Amino acid sequence: MSMASKVKACKAWLVSQPEFSGEMAGVIETRRSPPQSLPREKTLLRIFYKIGGHHSGEDFAVRGKEPKDQFQIYTWKDATLRELTTLIKELGLASTRRDARLSFAFVCPDKNGRFVVREVGRTLPYPYGRRRDYEKTLTELGFEIGNYLDVAIL
Repeated sequence: MSMASKVKACKAWLVSQPEFSGEMAGVIETRRSPPQSLPREKTLLRIFYKIGGHHSGEDFAVRGKEPKDQFQIYTWKDATLRELTTLIKELGLASTRRDARLSFAFVCPDKNGRFVVREVGRTLPYPYGRRRDYEKTLTELGFEIGNYLDVAIL
């Protein structure tokens, strides 16, 4: 089974689960009720993944020709790297290997308009392999609407 068909099957499974619902084909929406004291808005997050390392900034240089290995989720800016690690693990990518590490990076334009990849944290896909980055939220890491998330599966 190819990687693309595995991702497609996992997306279909996730959308069928009670805690997830798909608003569009290929988009996963996490359902988590926000605390009543904080007004929050969901944002669409494009997550690109690559086994062995991060994509380069040049991979994102031409709009519409971004890397093909991606999925999209609706989430809040206070989602933690732990939550994202769990989601990626459920997609059945190579991250389920016991010794796999996930490295998260934001992809955003610099002052000159070129895309740069900035690593922001690392996690392990099993619960007792926590790192200090595990509970950091996207906001704490400097996420801005419009940024992409690039995940290296190491």
